[in-house]
Amino acid sequence: MATPGQWIAGARPRTLPNAVVPVMVGTGVAFGLGDVNWWRAVLALLVALLLQIGVNYANDYSDGVRGTDDRRVGPMRLVGSKVATPRQVLVAALGCFAAAAVAGLVLVVLTQAWWILLVGAAAIAAAWFYTGGTTPYGYRALGELSVFVFFGVVPVAGTTFVQVEYLSTVALAASVPIGLLSCSMLVVNNLRDVHTDGPAGKKTLAVVLGAERTRVLYAACLVVPFVAVLAMVTVSPWVALALLAAPLAIAPIRTVLGGAVGPALIRVLQATGKLQLAFGLLFSVGLALI
Repeated sequence: MATPGQWIAGARPRTLPNAVVPVMVGTGVAFGLGDVNWWRAVLALLVALLLQIGVNYANDYSDGVRGTDDRRVGPMRLVGSKVATPRQVLVAALGCFAAAAVAGLVLVVLTQAWWILLVGAAAIAAAWFYTGGTTPYGYRALGELSVFVFFGVVPVAGTTFVQVEYLSTVALAASVPIGLLSCSMLVVNNLRDVHTDGPAGKKTLAVVLGAERTRVLYAACLVVPFVAVLAMVTVSPWVALALLAAPLAIAPIRTVLGGAVGPALIRVLQATGKLQLAFGLLFSVGLALI
């Protein structure tokens, strides 16, 4: 039986900025538009966190039963390390998805925007079929695209929508740099595992591109968000606050472009999470001051 600490580790807390930052930014946009609703923001955050934890457990389960994690370099996996049974991890993943669906349903009822049900269903399906099912799209180099959509565009624009109750162009624009930073987390994660994923049959984008091109892609995912901020200065000069996070991008970019492998990339993942949080906080403040 896995310990509580192992379950927490299995939830991969270092990936949680992917859930927190988009909701933070979407709420910043709502505040700037003058119609923030904190209760709805909290519910949106709950949905995002549950989906992120759910997808982490689902990946743990699916990769574990396929044997993809048998020679893993990164953080512990529950099934791969045999501290929990596949069934236990599957139940945890499905429980997170169910709880996210309930919280999302509350938002649907509050906004009366029933089409959100389709978006929520798509998000849960994307979370499961990333590594689950007979033809997981994460094994076909589509993981980064899904992350950009469901940890960038959907949560940023969706968080703003459930508060202001209309689709904001500012929120859509703000979702681009956030989606790219979320992608950077997956890119460096897959770069770390590129030499084991290929032989295991997991054809990630890193496997397709090769290690060197993946390193360039990672750097681009960190640089382009700051370029996007400069473009949004025309909306409000306050969004330039996000540029203060730029120094945090230097060390991880240098490490990755320098050819780091294995455990060194785990530290890059940590640094990327810190950059994502700092960028998101500063960007949110700037958007709130529009």
